[in-house]
Amino acid sequence: MSVSPEQEAVEQRLVDTVVASFDACRSPRLREVMTALTRHLHAFLREVRPTEEEWGAAIEFLTKAGHITDDVRQEFILLSDTLGASMQTININNEAYRDATEATVFGPFFVQDSAEVELGGDVAFGAPGEPCWVEGTVTDTDGKPLAGARIEVWEADADGLYDVQYDGAKRAARGHLFTDADGGYRFWALTPTPYPIPNDGPVGQLLDAVGRSPLRAAHLHFMVAHEGSRTLVTHIFPEGDPVGWNDSVFGIKESLIKTFDQQPAGTPTPDGRAVDGAWSRVRFDIVLAPSGV
Repeated sequence: MSVSPEQEAVEQRLVDTVVASFDACRSPRLREVMTALTRHLHAFLREVRPTEEEWGAAIEFLTKAGHITDDVRQEFILLSDTLGASMQTININNEAYRDATEATVFGPFFVQDSAEVELGGDVAFGAPGEPCWVEGTVTDTDGKPLAGARIEVWEADADGLYDVQYDGAKRAARGHLFTDADGGYRFWALTPTPYPIPNDGPVGQLLDAVGRSPLRAAHLHFMVAHEGSRTLVTHIFPEGDPVGWNDSVFGIKESLIKTFDQQPAGTPTPDGRAVDGAWSRVRFDIVLAPSGV
């Protein structure tokens, strides 16, 4: 849309006035953030030139996102995720370093104080799904094994739901464990399956309006921490997943796609556990970058 020079001047004066309003801000970083936000927001408005009704609809969208958010459901994280903002923030704050394992989105379903399981234990805690044996090592970028690294894992069950999406306080398909003296770890979980992000709220309506699927690629969450290392938040994704690169939150990376080997019913398990039916196994060797890089 063509805008007259006079109108351009009116709009630019407002931008300059709002930017100048932050001159007395005592925090240089906050001033930097607010002035950049103002310039980009006004640039968006001047490019798109929304009607007052459209801008009102945008405010109503954010209001609905706030109303549906509670201690379990975080609609603004979903919005950030589906716009790629979460993934971009991860990229910015986890710069590539040698062969360190790549990070990806945190997601809205992490829970503090998960149950500790022993090495070889089962984090499923009765959640429905196909059993999966997960094993690997945690090392630094020089190949040194990291003993005592804390590994948090969590995932959706075979019905596509996390434990916190059910009624009650039962915790399942999540837990934490610590690596052994050789940096090794092993546990039972569930073979990941695709599932939709919560799409009964404003973010789901937005995805539907723009013709996008709410499905997340199948994945298993990891958060790995060790003193002197950069804490890693990541997933692993099964090879051949039908959702794959159409992941609704843009979290998939080539290096995080792993082979989940399917094991027919009756195949002996690594730890002698009796499994009723088929199961899978996957190896994920984790490399942590040093802290401060």
